Amino acid sequence: MASEEENEIENLASAGHKLGQLVGDWFAEYFVLPLLREVADRLMLYLDHQFKTRSARGERVLWRDQDGNEVDYDFVMEVGGTDENIGIPVAFFECCWRRGTRHSKDKARDDSGKLVPMRQTYPTAMFLGMVISGDFTMPSREMIQSRGIDLLYIPKAKVVAAFEQVGLQMDYSDRSREEEKARVEATFQAGLTQEAKRVVGENLLNLIGPHSIQGYLDRVRGALRALPQEIRFISRKDSTPQVFESIEEATSFLENPAFDFSAATGSYVYQITFSDGREFERTAATLDELKALHQQIIVLTDHLSSLSE
Repeated sequence: MASEEENEIENLASAGHKLGQLVGDWFAEYFVLPLLREVADRLMLYLDHQFKTRSARGERVLWRDQDGNEVDYDFVMEVGGTDENIGIPVAFFECCWRRGTRHSKDKARDDSGKLVPMRQTYPTAMFLGMVISGDFTMPSREMIQSRGIDLLYIPKAKVVAAFEQVGLQMDYSDRSREEEKARVEATFQAGLTQEAKRVVGENLLNLIGPHSIQGYLDRVRGALRALPQEIRFISRKDSTPQVFESIEEATSFLENPAFDFSAATGSYVYQITFSDGREFERTAATLDELKALHQQIIVLTDHLSSLSE
């Protein structure tokens, strides 16, 4: 059994980690959540996230990739989702706070690696995004963007300043002793009331500036409004693709396929090109699977069309 002195040393050593968790939780709930809720409300999408309970799922926001792996996400926007029913996913987001650069590249690699498979799994996954704050190196930020993931980056200095405006210290020197870190963490936690969290969130928005925030919101909304421009069905037994320029034409074809989709062997490819240049391709083993993929696109385009009307 650990001695009282050993427990005290362990508690002191974990103070920096606890402080990081407090800031990270605040960042997700009081900065990222309000931003994404504004987009979701404008586009009439269901926003699922870690801060709400939902009868349609368990404690975590889990989605399966095409290999059957379950992955949890910070935020997911859905068409047709409700508290009781899972909808069709259109956007996946990860967010995080890192005080120092030491593990920033690992975090950038891991979180972006979680997002990429969703683009390959769901034809409706129009937007993959990361909202990060703290001290992230240029290589770590470039890694995220190189994977085709949208990035909103808030430098550490702005977060520190947002808390300082309400009299809260949430940073310390890299050479600080563990006792000093523990003092900062205890004082910070004591002053982190619900009202303080809300005000600091508003402070950070003001420090970033309305034009930058509006630019990000427009970026998300623009990506989610991209529509299919060309749909292609390819039978593995017939290399000639069936090409359609509208959802209606593709849907009509699937009702009475001109080539043999009902064969017991073989597979099929579903390809889509969207108006923003994004492409989706996935292999379907059966006609039912192909129709299911296409049905997701039908639901998405019907929803977007209803918004335009």
